[in-house]
Amino acid sequence: MEHQIKKIVLIGPESTGKTTLCEQLSSHYDSVWVQEYARNYLQTKGKEYSIDDIRKIAEGQLKNEEKGIKNALELVKSNPQKKYPVFLDTDFQVLKVWSEFVFNQCDNWILNTISERNYDLYLLCTPDIPWVKDEYREAPDLELRLKIFRHYKEILINQHTPWKIIHGDFDSRLAQSIKSVEELFQ
Repeated sequence: MEHQIKKIVLIGPESTGKTTLCEQLSSHYDSVWVQEYARNYLQTKGKEYSIDDIRKIAEGQLKNEEKGIKNALELVKSNPQKKYPVFLDTDFQVLKVWSEFVFNQCDNWILNTISERNYDLYLLCTPDIPWVKDEYREAPDLELRLKIFRHYKEILINQHTPWKIIHGDFDSRLAQSIKSVEELFQ
């Protein structure tokens, strides 16, 4: 059953359409997407956070991820011939980068968890769509968003999981992502 489940992570600077793309992809594949835990956490706790909060966010993200994988396994049981990718609206690399950019350090548990988690594909979203303000976003400056994008790209270049850059308008992003997922299943 595991071969029918592929874990696909969407990463990139904030406001690059990751959540929208996760929703679209999970709908297209009639599968599962794992929401970013940080947003729910901050909506409950408030906008101010510490390095300790990032650890709590990471723990919540891990629980959500495990639940998403379990849900996908249930889908496979009900229809064993179908592909069920799990789309993750962040991962521990994002938490590492976020922690390092905000606090110049990262919790060792997060670093260790990065080395323990395995994914099948990364989709790196470019900051080439307009930044959308909301109360939980911190980086409206395009130069900073490009710097964060380059940082993610460097991380992906130096690891073994396949990855693709996703760019353009929302329709283009969806088409590129579907093509990448289909290539993964071949």
